[in-house]
Amino acid sequence: MSKFNIQELIKSFSALGEQLSNPDEHLNDVINDELHYNAWFTPENVRKAVTAIGQELNSADIETWLSKYSFNSSNKKVGLILAGNIPMVGFHDVLCVLASGNHALIKASSQDNHLIKYVLERLVEIDNRFAGQFSFIERLENFDAVIATGSNNTSRYFDYYFGKVPNIIRKNRNSVAVLTGNETTEQLHSLGHDIFDYYGLGCRNVSKLLVPEGYNFNFFFESIQSYEAIIHHHKYNNNYDYNKSIYLVNRDEHLDNGFLLVKKDERLTSPLAVLFYSNYSNLQAAEQIINAESEKIQCVVSAEALKVNDQLVNFGESQQPKLWDYADGIDTMEFLSNI
Repeated sequence: MSKFNIQELIKSFSALGEQLSNPDEHLNDVINDELHYNAWFTPENVRKAVTAIGQELNSADIETWLSKYSFNSSNKKVGLILAGNIPMVGFHDVLCVLASGNHALIKASSQDNHLIKYVLERLVEIDNRFAGQFSFIERLENFDAVIATGSNNTSRYFDYYFGKVPNIIRKNRNSVAVLTGNETTEQLHSLGHDIFDYYGLGCRNVSKLLVPEGYNFNFFFESIQSYEAIIHHHKYNNNYDYNKSIYLVNRDEHLDNGFLLVKKDERLTSPLAVLFYSNYSNLQAAEQIINAESEKIQCVVSAEALKVNDQLVNFGESQQPKLWDYADGIDTMEFLSNI
């Protein structure tokens, strides 16, 4: 694999994983400081993101991930336009470019540009050969390929500017959960992580439920009650109050448990602090709904063995992807092996 062989990558990446899984005093200081740059990046959420990446970077998973790919010795410059909606969300793209032996030109989001630099400094301390494999830039130029993550609007801009080079251009996505009414308290409580982790700002967060006709939400609300402290975050609370007032003024039918609004709506993308839902007649109908919207869905959360085109994960696991769970279902490493 270019400058690095698989065993060297396993050693270096897993060493970084150990440091992220067990933050030392200095890393904890960096984690706590993130709140000064982004009010959504509370120490609890940043620590959750950092340790989740650390757990991803274990020797067994790294070997499973990398063993299926082969790369030539060319050192291409790959431009990365990173998102900043949740902490370290762009790190996987950086990791892919480094693992493939290419050079990462990193255009970090203004919302998340401190922690990722620090983590890469840690990686260089572990193996200083990585020092020449990435650069942080303000303007993207002189690149051989691009991986850009943004909104549906910015994707048109990306298509225009980067359409002539090999590219992966990502748009808005959301995640969906399918309930049957037979879930346990524990399963629904775990679903709360899929909904509320990172305040629901990630594309892997559940923004839409598919439920059977006549579904009673009382048990669902009881099972997620322990997440009520989320309402004390001022930005989340502002969104909750705003959307609640809109629904009340417009007399839109909705459910409200004091920190989450649940509204029947066919759309996938719900406002912050709101969870949309739709009814289905049977699981086959639910599968059809999901597969028809496949290009807009990141993952599907359910205990059922659904036949869907998207990543199917169990309750509580939407924000715990494996290294091979690629955003938008596009194999980033395969893309990098062909540029």
